[in-house]
Amino acid sequence: MNDLVLSFSGGMDSSVLLAMAADRGYRNIHLLSFNYGQRHKRELKCIKLQTNSIKKRYKRGKPINITTKTLNVGYIKSIATKSSLTNTDIDNPKIKEMAGDAQPVSYVPFRNTMFLSIACAYAETNECDTVWYGAAQADSLAGYWDGSEEFIQSVNGLVSLNRKSKIKIEAPLINMSKKDIVLEGIRLNVPFIHTWTCYSNREDGLADADTPSSSLRLRGFIEAGYKDPIQYIQQDKINKIYQEKNCKLVP
Repeated sequence: MNDLVLSFSGGMDSSVLLAMAADRGYRNIHLLSFNYGQRHKRELKCIKLQTNSIKKRYKRGKPINITTKTLNVGYIKSIATKSSLTNTDIDNPKIKEMAGDAQPVSYVPFRNTMFLSIACAYAETNECDTVWYGAAQADSLAGYWDGSEEFIQSVNGLVSLNRKSKIKIEAPLINMSKKDIVLEGIRLNVPFIHTWTCYSNREDGLADADTPSSSLRLRGFIEAGYKDPIQYIQQDKINKIYQEKNCKLVP
């Protein structure tokens, strides 16, 4: 139970997952990240900041070893031409436009299937029996079929056919709301300021609360009673909501 492969994006969910892995006693954690030409590749800049935070937190006692590998899988961008994450000519969806949408335009076809296949290959090479995947409750509700419990069960069925290496994919956040994830991250002292969730790629560096990913993140902080430490283009409006809801600064 000391070796783990964790699919790590640099977003809020995967950063909380990393902290949970350390908290649960994993001491050899292999982070696997992917550069697939995503519009919001700023998230990849958060990887080193999060790993340094964990190492600093666990520098005493039993040492923690974290390896990082970012794979260039740009071929995904060349084949996923109808996703707003890989085709900048397509606008990201607005949260108000997604009601009843079975699959949003930000969905990247079979991206998570490919990522998990690679993660399992990496786990087998490193003799790890567990892969952690950051699917959360909100992903399935937002229309991403590859973020559902059924998807994880199906992929595990395929992986179980491996005749030698027994690997299991786990999604510890799958039944957690964004509020739950925020509260768990606060309990584990996750530096949320060094996470990126927004699908936009604005030159001013601000997040857009109208995009689904940012809207869900922001709602999670507000429902948890805290202020999201990152800044949004709608910050003045958000500050009024913080005041109305008596939201606190993240410790």
